[in-house]
Amino acid sequence: MLTTSSSGKIRILPGDVVSRIAAGEVVERPAAVVKELIENSLDAQSKTISVEIKDGGLASIRVTDDGEGMSRADAPQAFERHATSKLRSDQDLWSIRTMGFRGEALPSIASVSNVRLVTAMQSDPVGTELQMRGGAAPQVFDAAPIVGTRIEVTDLFHNQPARKKFLKSVPTESSHITRVVQQAALAWPGVHFKLTCNGQETLNYPAVATDRDRIGQVYPRFMLDQTVPVEAGQPGARITGMIVDPNHAKASRTPQELFVNRRPVRSAAVSHAIVEGYGSFLPKGQQPQFVLFLEVDPDRVDVNVHPSKREVRFAEQEAIHQLVRRAVRQALSRNEPVAGESFVPREPGESVVNKGLSRAWFPAQATAPSAGAAQADPQAIGSIPTSADQLAFVNEAAEPYVRVPSSDVVAFGQLHHTYLVVQVGGALTILDQHTAHERVLFERLYRAWVARGMASQPLLIPESVELSAPHAALLQRYQSDLANLGLELEPFGLSTVLVRSVPLGVGAINAPAFLQDLLEDLSLWGQASSLEARVRPVLASLACHSAVRAGRSMGLPEIQQLTEDWLVEGKIQTCPHGRRTVFQLTGDELEKLFGRVGW
Repeated sequence: MLTTSSSGKIRILPGDVVSRIAAGEVVERPAAVVKELIENSLDAQSKTISVEIKDGGLASIRVTDDGEGMSRADAPQAFERHATSKLRSDQDLWSIRTMGFRGEALPSIASVSNVRLVTAMQSDPVGTELQMRGGAAPQVFDAAPIVGTRIEVTDLFHNQPARKKFLKSVPTESSHITRVVQQAALAWPGVHFKLTCNGQETLNYPAVATDRDRIGQVYPRFMLDQTVPVEAGQPGARITGMIVDPNHAKASRTPQELFVNRRPVRSAAVSHAIVEGYGSFLPKGQQPQFVLFLEVDPDRVDVNVHPSKREVRFAEQEAIHQLVRRAVRQALSRNEPVAGESFVPREPGESVVNKGLSRAWFPAQATAPSAGAAQADPQAIGSIPTSADQLAFVNEAAEPYVRVPSSDVVAFGQLHHTYLVVQVGGALTILDQHTAHERVLFERLYRAWVARGMASQPLLIPESVELSAPHAALLQRYQSDLANLGLELEPFGLSTVLVRSVPLGVGAINAPAFLQDLLEDLSLWGQASSLEARVRPVLASLACHSAVRAGRSMGLPEIQQLTEDWLVEGKIQTCPHGRRTVFQLTGDELEKLFGRVGW
């Protein structure tokens, strides 16, 4: 019955209508029921959780656990709205350590279905059975003293035909439930999870010791492909998990699993940090794939943002963003964890080792060549020796560096004077010679900048370039900033600029073409969010204009050397502008192509 105010316009809704409205926020589909019941089982310290569904959960959902169970007094109380054992005061909302906390799940489920509950505590001689139909008052009976709790939900949304009408097909709803169980299993590797659909067992994840073991159960192909472990921390927060090696990145977004305090969530800030962490490691069109566990001090994260509990709010969002970004970048770089930025210089004389994604660092200090020097001093960048057999293509961007010969690299030749055909380990590898060399040069320039070692090399003959007066003024405006990058430009009249020096390691460039790209980079400096955001495009342009061009013939020794340099720089899949550097076919993939699998 509707109750009206004295004015006759404002109406107080009946309790059953209120319950159904509230249920719509919590129980949006059968998968939401499964999620809420699993979370209750986890809060009850269950070690085994079994989920059984029929017809995508519309006909029935049964969740059985071996947890603490409930007493005869607590069982009906649990179906009262806002009744919970997990909060004592409003202060507890600011430090939530359980999966459930609102006391809304069970009454919401009961209001739109028929519920049967059987439960007992370990010490109870007699169990409790409770039955409710469409939110009506519960009926309580004696039952066998099972260990834990079993809840069966039938005829879901029987009293909400509009909600039922908008549900998807049985296979679709079943897939949503499967995902809920998988996410719970990923979050709690020490719990045994089982899922049965229409009498057929579809998932069975026995308890394991580590997150990695559970990831291997849920996403075996993700583990078969190369993955990189992630682990980093700071006061109040820690992140662990696995991310896909960019060499094996795919267009698929599966898996992309994020857990905050073991709760599956969506976070735009964390997702953005992951993408930034990958940066240019990730080929264009490919997606980051990950299973990451972020542990945050409960006092510093709010999970009470949305009824679905899928969203969180961080008290120190920028710090969390930096942690995740740094952790991903460190994992991809195979670098030792450090506070602050992940890129740090090595000490002078420290060896360069070719280990997949390892980095060869410039020393912290570099000595600029003396004014008027005809050529850069080979020792200008620390104690890195020059290769005895410096090859021709390197002279296009002559830089001293350590040659790292590798028995895993076998050069075969060149296609169309553009693509290098090489065997790297057991993989057939095709490199784009320009983009691969561009990536190598960029990484070296970037490290020198990070190490504050941007030495310059004067040009024998300064090159003059005619520009429009506004463009010349723009270059003059940033003249000192560019000089700090080893790029010395000098105004020569109203609309002419002299290129006097370029960074050490950059060879002959097409000055007019380079300056046009540079002007585009400088036009965006005012919008850049950081100094790094300003510098990277400039270094990328320098690397692009210095790299060996497509169409240039290269001999086998040159191909071998460029490939080894690319390996040392991390096998990064794109150039700084996002173009692909490599295409690889593993031995297994070749066997599949030729139908040799199973021979």
